[in-house]
Amino acid sequence: MTSANLFPGVKVILVETSHPGNIGAAARAMKNMGLTELVLVNPLDFPNMKAVFRSASAVDVVRGARVVATVEEAIADCQLVIGTSARERRIPWPLLSPRECGEKVVTAFEGQQKVGLLFGRESRGLKNEELQQCQFHVNIPTGEAYSSLNLAMAVQVICYEVLQAKHAGNKDSGRSKQEWDLPFADSAAVEYFYDHLEATLIQVGFHDPENPRQLMTRLRRLFNRVRIDRMEVNILRGFLTAINKLGKPGEPQEAQEPQEPQEPQEPQEPQEKG
Repeated sequence: MTSANLFPGVKVILVETSHPGNIGAAARAMKNMGLTELVLVNPLDFPNMKAVFRSASAVDVVRGARVVATVEEAIADCQLVIGTSARERRIPWPLLSPRECGEKVVTAFEGQQKVGLLFGRESRGLKNEELQQCQFHVNIPTGEAYSSLNLAMAVQVICYEVLQAKHAGNKDSGRSKQEWDLPFADSAAVEYFYDHLEATLIQVGFHDPENPRQLMTRLRRLFNRVRIDRMEVNILRGFLTAINKLGKPGEPQEAQEPQEPQEPQEPQEPQEKG
């Protein structure tokens, strides 16, 4: 029997979904395209039988959904996170088309990376701080007259492109695969690094949290674009720790305690010869 899950380790993450019917419809869209790992971040009304009714033959996806409290928890083990975005941002992020998104996901999947596809709230999408935890954003183009997509429609489009990218890869064995000597760092490790980096920048007086000037947003974009691996995270954090030990600028370095002078030893009296 063929497994319904063609992409183990690739999960669809719905953030604060307000209507349970949209959860069921999204689950159905996922299963149609061979994805079954659903994560729900703080859903407004779940579990609810409306989700089951709307899921049709994807009841197993709904019942197997994992519910978490935060986006950070949902993506903690992911090495690639792609978030849906319907509008341009003040600070642009690496942006993918749905087709490019599908190709990225399949390449990461073939490299045994865990992937999170992040979908926002029905009314207002993803918050800026949630989008900043993604390596890439994906935008689904629509007609200018009416650009609003139902949540399940958006899930269907992205999952369709993932499946199509897999089929294209099966037909073209020469398609380039991403190779790296070490696994990419997961989202949890990268977030710890960002916390450490910000604290260190504050320590050395380079970053003022009261007047941040988008500094951390731009640094996040830089490192997310590079996609650091586990060893690189350890190197960077080791470097930051070395800076932390130096203290704040202008602070006197801790002087070494002077050693007490040793008392001169009294010369020994010559022994008389017998």
